[in-house]
Amino acid sequence: MKLTDKTAVITGGASGLGAAAVQRMLDTGARVAIFDVQPASPALLASYPDTLRSFHVDVADAGSVAAGIAATLDAFGSIQICANVAGVVATGLTATQQGALPLAEFKRVIDINLVGSFNVASQVAVAMMRNEPDPEHGERGVIIHTGSISGTQGPQGMIAYATSKGALEAMTLPMSRDLAAHGIRVNTIAAGFFETPMSAVLPPEVHDYIVSSIEFPKRGGDPAEFAAMLCFIVETAYVNGGVLPINGAAFVPPR
Repeated sequence: MKLTDKTAVITGGASGLGAAAVQRMLDTGARVAIFDVQPASPALLASYPDTLRSFHVDVADAGSVAAGIAATLDAFGSIQICANVAGVVATGLTATQQGALPLAEFKRVIDINLVGSFNVASQVAVAMMRNEPDPEHGERGVIIHTGSISGTQGPQGMIAYATSKGALEAMTLPMSRDLAAHGIRVNTIAAGFFETPMSAVLPPEVHDYIVSSIEFPKRGGDPAEFAAMLCFIVETAYVNGGVLPINGAAFVPPR
């Protein structure tokens, strides 16, 4: 699917990997609706008055997502691309002698990373089904989730995060099969360690320890590389139902 003149919903698009995806989409001629609980850059919005909108959306809330989709359709008329980039990281052991990991904290991560991705994807898919199929491949839409290498190599102390990302990967193939008859593709990007505002708060020794687990290039990922991969998936019709890694051949240390 060509990006030019298409509309993309990007969750978590106000910062980090999501912001890089927004910029890449805009640069390739797409229209973009940001779904985020954080405000988008006023300067960015002013730079793209005709092709960019930002909506306050809680991805884990069905009504909030429905309102965001309605506003996007009102602004741009249709939605062809959905990139679920919104996510949170939390640390904590399953249990210690002081007690169990608070259930509310576990559920918070699952609700945003997993339930939120399903919530947005399932509702956007309904809108995509109304699109006229692309004449080249018969496509009506592309949905991309953001997973993590931790989904299959979860380290100690990240039980909630690893569970959420592992479930996203498990959701990919059945969702692609559910939507295939409607010309909608579904894939997940299994991201490694990226240099984002979230990783910038890590102590230097922790940052360096994580980078030491990366084979090559020996560095954190550039968000622009994530955005490039996302656009590659959108533009390559034969990529469907897969989990695609972008992690520098990293391994996750157990601790």
